[in-house]
Amino acid sequence: MTEARPPATPDAPTRTLSGIPRLLATVLTAGLSLYALYWVVGIVQPQIYRVSFLLVVLIATFLLYPARAGTRTRVTAVDWLLVAAAMAALLWPIIDFDQFVYRAATPGVVDLLLGGVTTLLVLEATRRTVGPILPVTAVAFVLYGYYGPLFELIGLELFAHRGYDAARLIGTLYMTLEGIFGVPLDVAATYIVLFTIFGAMLAHSGAGQFFITWTMSAFGRSGSGAGPGRTVTISGFLLGTVSGSGVATTVTLGAVAWPLLRRAGFSADVGGGILSASGIGAILAPPTMGAAAFLIAEFLQISYLQVIAMAIIPAVLYYLSIILMIEADARRLHTSAVEVDLPSVGTLMRRSGYQFLPLVLIVALLVSGMTPFRAVFFATLCAVGLSFMRRETALAPRRLLAALEDGGRSVLSVAATTATAGIIVGVVTLTGLGLKLAGILVALAGGSVFLTVAYAAVAVWMLGLAVPVTASYIIAAVMIAPALTLVGIPDFAAHMFIFYYAVLSEVSPPTALSPFAAAAITGGNPFRTMMLTWKYTLPGFLVPFAFTLSPEGAGVLLQAPAADVLRTAGTAALGVSALAMGLGGWLKRSASTLERVIAVAAGLLLFYAATATDVIGLVLLAAAVGIHLVRNR
Repeated sequence: MTEARPPATPDAPTRTLSGIPRLLATVLTAGLSLYALYWVVGIVQPQIYRVSFLLVVLIATFLLYPARAGTRTRVTAVDWLLVAAAMAALLWPIIDFDQFVYRAATPGVVDLLLGGVTTLLVLEATRRTVGPILPVTAVAFVLYGYYGPLFELIGLELFAHRGYDAARLIGTLYMTLEGIFGVPLDVAATYIVLFTIFGAMLAHSGAGQFFITWTMSAFGRSGSGAGPGRTVTISGFLLGTVSGSGVATTVTLGAVAWPLLRRAGFSADVGGGILSASGIGAILAPPTMGAAAFLIAEFLQISYLQVIAMAIIPAVLYYLSIILMIEADARRLHTSAVEVDLPSVGTLMRRSGYQFLPLVLIVALLVSGMTPFRAVFFATLCAVGLSFMRRETALAPRRLLAALEDGGRSVLSVAATTATAGIIVGVVTLTGLGLKLAGILVALAGGSVFLTVAYAAVAVWMLGLAVPVTASYIIAAVMIAPALTLVGIPDFAAHMFIFYYAVLSEVSPPTALSPFAAAAITGGNPFRTMMLTWKYTLPGFLVPFAFTLSPEGAGVLLQAPAADVLRTAGTAALGVSALAMGLGGWLKRSASTLERVIAVAAGLLLFYAATATDVIGLVLLAAAVGIHLVRNR
């Protein structure tokens, strides 16, 4: 029996199994992928599907993710006990389904016992996959739901509520579709798992390597030292369509592209910053994007195609920011051009250009009106069929099984995270905490749109430092989005704002997974790599303000007339350019302090979508560029 491979997304170290446990893990993860694909064409009741999906996820998680570092080579007795508990707790709702769904308001003793067990199992699976912070947060919310009246006794009347006993809490969290089996888990079991399977098929058929090779051939041939940096950035975007994970894209990109950056003269810290900034953009890059993007469609009850459309311009602005900052650093560091010994773009397209077809097919099917589930299902079949165009990429049975296994593995941590987030959402909904916090946030801002948006950005950023992007978005969607809509921001802009800042928390000090992963590859200093990543993406932090501070800013999300879209997107791009000049400190040559200050002021004004600020921003940008050119004539 061969050894288990590492997971497709490195959330936490997994066990290296052999023998029966290895076979069982393979059957479970590959079976999970097949079950999800069957769900697209078969008929499975929502509650049955979500419960059975979570059952497989929990069993596979307890087999593959150790409770502690010392048990990474074997499945312990405790793990088998947890597997048995998961089977008992989650087979019960399926076996007793006809009566189970009607007892949510008055759960029996067995319901209470198995509901409590299910909650604890979900928390433990989340702890093993993404760490203890999110489970501890969920426990705090459950305690809040139970001890609500105590808040009035300690002087926190704003947070007080009548309190809910164990029967009401477990009935909501375990026996309805408002808690553990709510919208977050539903999205993981439908949208997310299907796209992870799609990404695994592309990766195992060689599409990921082809995207990197194609990008290097198309953009790596440059007369300046910025060429390798541009290549890595665009490669990150294309790889993101396969992975949808910032850390996974950073690691994959680093293994291939770091030697290119090093040959060009980029230091380990700068190279790590470029790799992680480019990798994190994968979560923002259509059409796959990150898990939170699927949640936006579900929360807003809009099509996933609309989410993709809203994400296009922000993603372009994000990558434009990185490219311009790299251009400045390449000139300051005197990096050199690197000869890329690769076939021409034409040769690559003739040989393997079909690798782009599954991505094109998804978009085409969505535009035609097909559901995202069927679109990605048929795109996955297309990827499998096209893999046989070349013998070395063919998804023969063994390789196809490996792809199915990786697809199932990749969703384990996300499913556990969304189930735990469902606990939080259930308590927030039951107690009305979301509306209370929204009112407090608006009151603190004095009704000011700018202050509300600024406070919301800080809140989501701080939340993102503690929990993964998906959980950060879910919690913010029920607790912070209402505050934004209360001050008149459209709901689609509010949710895109939260999504954007939840993603950007991945690059924010003091903790940032992707920069740390990049530093491990380049051998750079993790803290300096993190700060450089933050610098490269800093202009991107202002993009969400462009579509929330004024109604005209909706053009950045393609939610406005064509003329407004062109104007707001154009001024936002100029704003990114101005900030890159100011923060990067370079245009034709090194920029002076005065030029940098004027450029930053111009960039900030250009991000506010209004005629007056656009005119003033353009004048200031022209002044900064003019002064620089005159000084360096």
